[in-house]
Amino acid sequence: MNNRIVSVDTMPITVERTPFIPTKDQLRAVGNFGTARANVAPSADTPQGTPDNFKLDPRRSHQTVMQQHIDFFDPDQDGIIWPLDTFRGFRQLGSGYIISILAMLIIHANLSYPTVKGFLPDPFFRIWIERIHKCKHGSDTGTYDTEGRFSPQHFEDFFAKYSGSANKDGLSAYDIWNGIKGQRLVMDPFGWLAAIFEWTATYTLLWPADGILKKEDVRRVYDGSIFYHIAEERKEKAKLAKGRGFLRARA
Repeated sequence: MNNRIVSVDTMPITVERTPFIPTKDQLRAVGNFGTARANVAPSADTPQGTPDNFKLDPRRSHQTVMQQHIDFFDPDQDGIIWPLDTFRGFRQLGSGYIISILAMLIIHANLSYPTVKGFLPDPFFRIWIERIHKCKHGSDTGTYDTEGRFSPQHFEDFFAKYSGSANKDGLSAYDIWNGIKGQRLVMDPFGWLAAIFEWTATYTLLWPADGILKKEDVRRVYDGSIFYHIAEERKEKAKLAKGRGFLRARA
């Protein structure tokens, strides 16, 4: 019998937002959901994390999940993300020039300084991947811990609490907004705005046809593997379009 009490009637919010409780099978597959993982991002549906995750970049097995999240934006693999790297990365993912410029400015203006080694800000607004854990902010899902690990429990909790889907496997724009509001911490305007920016960027990047962000896609955003997939998919489509254009020109 499950004797874990996760809600009390006198506090309706605890009834409305119940945390994720793994089944025995899920516990056997994943292990302790509350133990944050350093370099893999497992979930109840993907116990081993992203298949072939480490093949995307040989460095990924030695990176935290938070470092993997931004690894795509470091194409020369020098551990430093320049503003131009971010701009080009967003362009590869399909963002327009204006959105890519805005994303570059917002990200580097806010995240460069926490990653510098000393006290002086970097004049080029670069981001150092080795210290990206210092960019964790409040009012988030809690999926990344303060060292950049991935917490399966916090990831599953967000969907368990805020997903309107029957199987708790997706998020609508309304669900996301409720989640942002529900995760807010007092006196944390930076965290509130950061959460809005991150979820807006995620939604517009994935732009689900049915309006529902799939849990697996969101998980792959956390470990950054989906960025490689989207970029490769767009590259292949561009090749096909170019090939068709060449054939039409020859016809």
